[in-house]
Amino acid sequence: MTDLLLIAAAYLLGSISSAILVCRIMGLPDPRSEGSNNPGATNVLRIGGKKAAFLTLTGDMLKGFLPTLTAGLLGVDPLVLAAVGLAAFLGHLYPLFFGFKGGKGVATAMGIQFGLGWQIGGMVAAIWLIMARLVKISSLSALVAMALAPLVVWWFQPAPEPIAMQLIISLILFWRHRSNIHNLVSGEEGRINQEQGPE
Repeated sequence: MTDLLLIAAAYLLGSISSAILVCRIMGLPDPRSEGSNNPGATNVLRIGGKKAAFLTLTGDMLKGFLPTLTAGLLGVDPLVLAAVGLAAFLGHLYPLFFGFKGGKGVATAMGIQFGLGWQIGGMVAAIWLIMARLVKISSLSALVAMALAPLVVWWFQPAPEPIAMQLIISLILFWRHRSNIHNLVSGEEGRINQEQGPE
């Protein structure tokens, strides 16, 4: 019963859209109908500036970090830990409270990785930062970081359950970024001097 409650709580926490709430509180347009129409930190940056984007990014990361860290501290089975992280991620993508239409999930995924271990989260974040500095394209940096994330999880926490969870998250992230991938192939994707931060 405790395991099921943890998983359900993770999904419900993930279902709280930081982008929509921050925009409402700050009197900004709904991110689902402005910019890229994505309720994530990058789009909030476009329509509301750095402060709104920072609050959105922090909220999205905490949604993944808190339930995963809590499950780990409680010493749950690795399968339950993986299910909690995945539930938080799916809550962000398909939020119960906002018509099951959420963001792309990079920030929440990073929060989950920090919840698994600071080494995991720190390494994935470092990959994103290095790529962002080299290519100056947010989406490409996020895709490279998430493509390598299963290897990072395997290196620091070589249990099959968290590795499988990260593989699923990475595959879903690539699917959610298919429009960005199309823009990258066609050379039309925005650069970091135009938009910043993981979306």
